Amino acid sequence: MSQNNSGELTEIQLVVFKLGSEEYGVPITQVQEINRLMTPTKIPQSPPFVEGIINLRGKIIPVIDLKKRFNLPLVDHTANTRIIVINIGENTVGVVVDAVTEVLRLPMSSLEPPPPMISSISVDYLKGVGKVGDRLLILLDLDKILTEKEKEQLAATEACAKDTVKF
Repeated sequence: MSQNNSGELTEIQLVVFKLGSEEYGVPITQVQEINRLMTPTKIPQSPPFVEGIINLRGKIIPVIDLKKRFNLPLVDHTANTRIIVINIGENTVGVVVDAVTEVLRLPMSSLEPPPPMISSISVDYLKGVGKVGDRLLILLDLDKILTEKEKEQLAATEACAKDTVKF
């Protein structure tokens, strides 16, 4: 991210990924790492979009499927499917995406608020739309993809998993 002399953000650096045919971006500052898909351990009574948990270098991380979260059509995972490990508030969560395509810098001047019907995802989850040449990049608001109740459920799932699951 770059700032001008008065401290205003002039550009944002994004990790770009695909869900179906749409391209999405999240700020690189919220991304810890990107991993190949690993099979999560299922956790009983977790929300339907929670795939389970993974052990990432000794840390238990819940994994959510963004397609299930956003009610998008599900397809089989491929060799390009990835788990992006992100920070949502105080939570570390893995999100399953179809592919990570690039990291890019986007001038703040090329961002616009999301129009009401830009994608099949509710505008509540979106920060805006970025124009990259002739492409439109949908910027997700990671802090809003989980409700407070869902964050609490994930934290409880993670705590329960630490007590019961041995890797």
